[in-house]
Amino acid sequence: MASPTSTNPAHAHFENFLQAQLCQDVLSSFQELCGALGLEPGGGLPQYHKIKDQLNYWSAKSLWTKLDKRASQPVYQQGRACTNTKCLVVGAGPCGLRAAVELALLGARVVLVEKRTKFSRHNVLHLWPFTIHDLRALGAKKFYGRFCTGTLDHISIRQLQLLLLKVALLLGVEIHWGVTFTGLQPPPRKGSGWRAQLQPNPPAQLANYEFDVLISAAGGKFVPEGFKVREMRGKLAIGITANFVNGRTVEETQVPEISGVARIYNQNFFQSLLKATGIDLENIVYYKDDTHYFVMTAKKQCLLRLGVLRQDWPDTDRLLGSANVVPEALQRFARAAADFATHGKLGKLEFAHDAHGQPDVSAFDFTSMMRAESSARVQEKHGARLLLGLVGDCLVEPFWPLGTGVARGFLAAFDAAWMVKRWAEGAECLEVLAERESLYQLLSQTSPENMHRNVAQYGLDPATRYPNLNLRAVTPNQVRDLYDVLAKEPVQRNSDKTDAGMPTTESAGTQEELLRWCQEQTAGYPGVHVTDLSSSWADGLALCALVHRLQPGLLEPSELQGLEALEATAWALKMAEHELGITPVVSAQAVVAGSDPLGLIAYLSHFHSAFKSTPHRPSPVSQASPGTSSAVLFLGKLQRTLQRSRAKENAEDVGGKKLRLEMEAETPSTEVPPEPEPGVPLTPPSQHHEGPMRAGAEDLCALCGEHLYVLERVYVNGHFFHRSCFRCHTCEATLWPGGYGQHPGDGHFYCLQHLPQPDLEEEGSDRGPESPELPTPSENSMPPGLSTPTASQEGASPVPGLSQPSRRRIRLSSLERQRLSSLNITPDPEMEPPPKPPRSCSALARQALESSFVGWGLPVQSPQVLVTMEKEEEECPSSSEEEVEEEDVPLDSDVEALLTLAKTSGTMNNYPTWRRTLLRRVKEEQMKRFRKAQAIQRRLHEIEAALRELEAEGVKLELALRRQSSSPEEQKVLWVGQLLQLVQKKNSLVAEEAELMITVQELNLEEKQWQLDQELRGYMNREETLKTAADRQAEDQVLRKLVDVINQRDALIRLQEDRRLSELALGTGAQG
Repeated sequence: MASPTSTNPAHAHFENFLQAQLCQDVLSSFQELCGALGLEPGGGLPQYHKIKDQLNYWSAKSLWTKLDKRASQPVYQQGRACTNTKCLVVGAGPCGLRAAVELALLGARVVLVEKRTKFSRHNVLHLWPFTIHDLRALGAKKFYGRFCTGTLDHISIRQLQLLLLKVALLLGVEIHWGVTFTGLQPPPRKGSGWRAQLQPNPPAQLANYEFDVLISAAGGKFVPEGFKVREMRGKLAIGITANFVNGRTVEETQVPEISGVARIYNQNFFQSLLKATGIDLENIVYYKDDTHYFVMTAKKQCLLRLGVLRQDWPDTDRLLGSANVVPEALQRFARAAADFATHGKLGKLEFAHDAHGQPDVSAFDFTSMMRAESSARVQEKHGARLLLGLVGDCLVEPFWPLGTGVARGFLAAFDAAWMVKRWAEGAECLEVLAERESLYQLLSQTSPENMHRNVAQYGLDPATRYPNLNLRAVTPNQVRDLYDVLAKEPVQRNSDKTDAGMPTTESAGTQEELLRWCQEQTAGYPGVHVTDLSSSWADGLALCALVHRLQPGLLEPSELQGLEALEATAWALKMAEHELGITPVVSAQAVVAGSDPLGLIAYLSHFHSAFKSTPHRPSPVSQASPGTSSAVLFLGKLQRTLQRSRAKENAEDVGGKKLRLEMEAETPSTEVPPEPEPGVPLTPPSQHHEGPMRAGAEDLCALCGEHLYVLERVYVNGHFFHRSCFRCHTCEATLWPGGYGQHPGDGHFYCLQHLPQPDLEEEGSDRGPESPELPTPSENSMPPGLSTPTASQEGASPVPGLSQPSRRRIRLSSLERQRLSSLNITPDPEMEPPPKPPRSCSALARQALESSFVGWGLPVQSPQVLVTMEKEEEECPSSSEEEVEEEDVPLDSDVEALLTLAKTSGTMNNYPTWRRTLLRRVKEEQMKRFRKAQAIQRRLHEIEAALRELEAEGVKLELALRRQSSSPEEQKVLWVGQLLQLVQKKNSLVAEEAELMITVQELNLEEKQWQLDQELRGYMNREETLKTAADRQAEDQVLRKLVDVINQRDALIRLQEDRRLSELALGTGAQG
């Protein structure tokens, strides 16, 4: 507030301007301020200096200090870098306003037009560390005292727009409200400039405003003419946002925020939600800001079942149109989900109101995200050049679960302003465009982890923000099509995008090349003579020879003699799947009969693309050979392990012989025959085979019975399916490798969330599908040249826990349990230490800290700790900025010192800033895990969409090959080559899908370890004398589960290390 002794009316107007919380109040108070000071709004930087000179009392000086510090950066050249540049900014969203601020600091004349007349968006944005520092440097705490005072760093869109609007007004940006930009008006004659077409009735001064730079920040639905937009499509995704009134009561303050919970790694939460409310979600986030803000992804079938959607329409716009959404049901849905997520602690949830006075709850589609192919263009007519740039959603539509929208939007605003500066300096047009496109290539890859760590140094210069910056990644010659001279015929752009359905001319391997490779690999085997890609494989010997060449030791060539063709072929198909990660696309019967030549060619091409770079030598092929995916192989073993474990549990449950957890930990399992270790000779298969033995098995889908074409085939448990048919029987979600199960009762497939479970005893209930045991790396997964452990005995199980020697129970002290709960996994001492560990020491230390600070003098109930901290900060929003900014000290700089500090409970209490910092870091790590999970899920959906396109194109090619028997031989060869290219693309996408599912397994285990760690500490923090026998037994059970999870994480780490070292060994061999 103004000083009590102040008699200057401008001081009161300035304080009203600072505290205004409505857009109209901001504009009116600023108008009154300028009137009191005798100034005209929109006067550029000179206006700012005049206001500063006349308002020099203590309350205003703190703001001038911050703005002057920003303006004094050398890049702005004292506000003279762009003094002769006239800019028009379209859109007063956060990105448009941020771009306008930067242009004003450069000294340009900036005019901004906005079609709306008020800010009403309550939705909350996640802030990266650099955006927090950037906004603080612009005086955010002065305009909004509660800025970043909670446990999570975020701000509502409305508040962000308000504070940026105030800064823009102070810096002299001319703003016009209720004005819609409809297009550009080219210069009518030489000597005139570019103007804007505006509606409804712009002032004459604005209508006649000529500019040479246009920055569009008008949102994803409006992209200026000339820009091409690419659609990134995924699976149907329906988001729901809800804003509830925040009364800031004590009870509301005590409810902790939810940084993000994703079904992909925390299925228990969503199973409970489904049972309690009937609501089926993929994820949910809760932020506490001006409102209680919830955002979630809902499943369509659930919305239909609960009456939120009236009908199921294939068109998304019609599906989520106002005529098909029941508002009352949508409100009940959002209220129930929010109430469950917060355990009902928010009390009666009352909706905030949107711009139309209606409850602020909405359903939206984010199935497809739009992305501009270029970020800038230049248009010229009659000698007048216009530089056009995109920022915000019209450049890249953000994927909301990643929380990248405003951060990347600010980066794009900085990059656009840097482009304007280079333009004003007189740089060549193509050079300016090439630099801008080079920066645009970096945008989608940015994250807090891969940008410069020192956010205080961030500025307009891209070198201050991006490490390893290459401004010549795009050359001027590559952006010639972005320069349009309207008097000439525009140059058509050669898009780099290759449609998934249209094969390129680059050959993925012709039939002749494939045949030569097969002949080389099978040369020297007795009885094997490969002359073609059909009849030469009918006896099965050639296929067995190929598998043996790539994985020696499975079966001696002499043992192949005397095998029936069907036996040999079935064995080769099985071994290729289990030991090489090559999934069948053709049955053994079809190979022997020669009835599916295209399927056989496609199958052999998978071997070729996976192992063509492997040296021709009799040594075993590394599991991580170029082209093959060890993740596919690993997930196959995981899925088979999961099925055996589940079959064993079901058999025990039916027979009433299920043992207690203590007995299971001590007694070896012998009910399920273990899978032999790779590298141990196997017995040839018998005549009794399931799977790819049945005649015509690959021609018909095992679920729908319709015909299966080559690219459509998905092989699971000995059957072929359409990918579109292979879905969860309950929720119809796509089933991904390692993430499904087959119920032995009804035979249907389910995702792990909906897989029916037998009624297990309480102590065994956590052995469900959400925490499967993971297969350990086998000898053959070791890279060549590395020392391997002693050869395992025949019949040894590759799965921990299935066939282990008897173990005795041990008792650990509390200190030993505490150390075990935060154990950092490292490889065995016998293994050669990797030259580059998968995680940095600081990352491991931080992880140990964040999973273990409970118990170091803090209450056991971590949510209550977070609640207390959040309550303290919300009650003290006016705390000094210096104290708040102290929280930005990066932990990575001295993690060990922080650990030592945190372990002393008295120190924790004596340093509340560090205490808040630790708790913030916990939330940040949870948020990182959530963002990572959502990025994976989005990419999985994009892969699914790409596979559908490939399948459609493959069906066309296969039909052409099968029907056009009279076509020229050259045409058939061309079609087969195109089909092989599609097969290779499909295999590449499937391998990427498997890699993502490995990461999902990591997230699952991290989440489970964190939960078990918290549960174990709850027991450990109790006095030993107060523990009952049941408490000690439960503590032992939790400890055993924790050990199992650690072993499973160890298996994953070993897999990744073996694969990485294999790649290093192969790279070294290639160089040698």
